[in-house]
Amino acid sequence: MEDQKKILLCEDDENLGMLLSEYLQAKNYDATLCKDGEEGYREFLKNKFDICVLDVMMPRKDGFTLCGDIKQVNPDMPVIFLTAKALKEDVIDGFKLGADDYITKPFSMEELTYRIDAILHRVKGKQRNEEVIVSIGRFTFDRNKQILAIDGEKRKLTTKESELLSILYEHANDVLPRELALNKIWEDDNRVYARSMDVYITKLRKYLKADEEVEILNVHGEGYKLVIP
Repeated sequence: MEDQKKILLCEDDENLGMLLSEYLQAKNYDATLCKDGEEGYREFLKNKFDICVLDVMMPRKDGFTLCGDIKQVNPDMPVIFLTAKALKEDVIDGFKLGADDYITKPFSMEELTYRIDAILHRVKGKQRNEEVIVSIGRFTFDRNKQILAIDGEKRKLTTKESELLSILYEHANDVLPRELALNKIWEDDNRVYARSMDVYITKLRKYLKADEEVEILNVHGEGYKLVIP
């Protein structure tokens, strides 16, 4: 199972904060609830989070100030603002600070989780697609040069091997649907190409055996999963 995504949740309304925290936990997120901006900033510095959900109007340090502090430490940290105010100026200020989204109270918790999921999915795909030299366990994989290396040993991959390993990496620790891989790499999903892809999967498994913590799993009826630490 993939690790829970960690959310820094800052909300000074105790009842709403508890409701949101419990709902996110029930949806398999690891939510850390803070009641003001200063507490939120201390938690942010102590722990690693995947996304921050910040109330705008908080005591001691408001959400905009907290966002600015967070972006100083990690400019790429995704941020969603929660606010009871729907003033255009506030929305603009929030996006100027680098906010990814902005939700006006009252809102449905389903909408919040949908927006969190959408942002995390976009961030993960963007990060993985942009990386040229990536780490796969103890391996380094140069996607431009198509070279897989470990402990000083380098292997030049074929174009198809490199394309398949790249798309597996982009879905690392998630299921890569067979049809997606076939259509993206072979531009067809017929049986001949499916058998060909199985051959390439077998080859990649052999190449990756040097790191026991890296493996490519068959997910019955769905596709493949590249498991990396």
